[in-house]
Amino acid sequence: MTNLILRFSWPKLLLFSLLVIACSAKQKEAIAVSNQEQSAITFIELGSVKCIPCKQMQPIMASIEKKYGSQINVLFYDVWEPDQKHFAAQYGVRLIPTQVFLDSQGLELMRHEGYFPEAEIDAFLSERGLLAQVMND
Repeated sequence: MTNLILRFSWPKLLLFSLLVIACSAKQKEAIAVSNQEQSAITFIELGSVKCIPCKQMQPIMASIEKKYGSQINVLFYDVWEPDQKHFAAQYGVRLIPTQVFLDSQGLELMRHEGYFPEAEIDAFLSERGLLAQVMND
């Protein structure tokens, strides 16, 4: 095993590592697209784990995901991370957090910038025909 590792030059090892990372990012994106096709609505949160309003959105996203189950696909992209920065450009983010809601065809239904109260998200989803599931805690 050590002989095998020693045969690889550092540039080749680095290239291989980058290839593995790129493939896993593409797989994550493919899974997201697949889930989007199965859900009525995709809720994309574009923010950062280092941003205070974005942190306040985390429990709301978890609650929405739990309440609406398979009717919604909730995604979070940390646009301050190098491997997810391209999502900010892709979705035309001007400030974070930004929430983008897509239909099952990937067409934008609505977007919101800043903190988005859960009650307002519930109202929007209800208008779109999604039904909150009864939650027993």
